[in-house]
Amino acid sequence: MNAKNYLVDLAQRFTALRLDAVMIGNAAAAINGAPVTTLDIDFMVKQTNENYRKLAALAQQMDCQFIEMQLPDERYMYRIKHRTDPLLVDFMFVAAGIESFEALKERGMDVFFGGHPLRIASLEDVLASKRAAGRPKDAATIPVLEKTLNEKRSH
Repeated sequence: MNAKNYLVDLAQRFTALRLDAVMIGNAAAAINGAPVTTLDIDFMVKQTNENYRKLAALAQQMDCQFIEMQLPDERYMYRIKHRTDPLLVDFMFVAAGIESFEALKERGMDVFFGGHPLRIASLEDVLASKRAAGRPKDAATIPVLEKTLNEKRSH
């Protein structure tokens, strides 16, 4: 699946909704140059009632299901799942290894899709989150992320 069209659509919708979000996870790692793949696109947003309403509106605009999921560590994740496309977009108010949304946003970078920005977490933050999560699937990507980070730093 090529996510470019999805990212253009999300960037346009985030701008229209004024949704302040930072892409995290393997999608952010890939944009940062890591040779990883993913089946979803993860974002962290600040926990506010207004942002919850924006996420629900986003799902409705995209004709997607809006699913609240409780994670094993008691956190909640909000998934937007398209009814026919393989699109999975996950939103978290709290992410493992990330001390605050503001710090994550500050260290990130804007990447433009269709002329609209998406804030992308730094590779350092993605790596910190993967380490803190401690899941086997995250542990499997850590060496790849470390190698990519070392290569970026050496250039």
